[in-house]
Amino acid sequence: MWIFITLFAAGCQSMRTAYQNTLAREAGFLHATLSRSLFGLPLVSAYLVLCWQLFGWVSVEKSLTFWVAATICAIAQVMATYFMLRAFQSSSFALGTLLSKTEAVLAALIGLPLLHYTLTFGAWLGIAFGVLGAVVMSVKWKNIRQVHKDASLLFGLGSGLCFAITSVTASIASHALSGSLITSAGVTLCYVLALQSIILCSIQMVKSKDVLAPFRYELVLSCKVGMLSALGSIGWFTGFALVNPALVKTLGQIEIVGTLYYSKVRFAEKMTKQQWIGGAMIVISVVLVVTSTIK
Repeated sequence: MWIFITLFAAGCQSMRTAYQNTLAREAGFLHATLSRSLFGLPLVSAYLVLCWQLFGWVSVEKSLTFWVAATICAIAQVMATYFMLRAFQSSSFALGTLLSKTEAVLAALIGLPLLHYTLTFGAWLGIAFGVLGAVVMSVKWKNIRQVHKDASLLFGLGSGLCFAITSVTASIASHALSGSLITSAGVTLCYVLALQSIILCSIQMVKSKDVLAPFRYELVLSCKVGMLSALGSIGWFTGFALVNPALVKTLGQIEIVGTLYYSKVRFAEKMTKQQWIGGAMIVISVVLVVTSTIK
């Protein structure tokens, strides 16, 4: 079940990221980051009501754990999105997205002491292979000694780390609730988006000195970003609640296919032979993870 949910989330995220990149160019980083939470919240709220009717409500047994984990999740996701958009501006759409894919191995490392999940050798191999593929795609080998000064690399890795923290804390928050894991994931997601909306709307209103500022920029495009983000987040958060987040994020790297499509068609970017090789490695890593977890 988690495999199909993750594939759905990856497809939605691939489209959302392309729209969000366009929105960042036209309305700025802040509004592009804000749009995914504010305009996605209504759809997620409706989904939560549906989960309540189908699977029942949940109760908070470990209230402090839930509130702390969900709050960290919300802040980390905002930072991850911001870093990813900055990576786009300093490099390219394809490379910015691929650099953020280091989140898979980081989620595995962070999740080991916190979630107590175990991974098979094949899963670890797949995760490592995927990260190596991202490195092959993004690093200019002739400038390897100066790679630490590459803004796209730093922003991409920062995005990957924050996305990894997001996935692990989302899993912790969901498991702190008692009841259906599907509803728990929905509750966690709804709280995360609501908190993000409050924080980012407040910042934009203060900066622009306009209460209606969040609704004045590219409304149609913002709604597209919000709806696709909501659909993708529903898939991600449900997957995090069901299995090890590292497996979800590694399988989610299949969005590389969509990334390459949008990079070439929507943004007219060219891919080098090195980048195609790295992309192939990422696809192989997905196959390794899936085959090692299917029994």
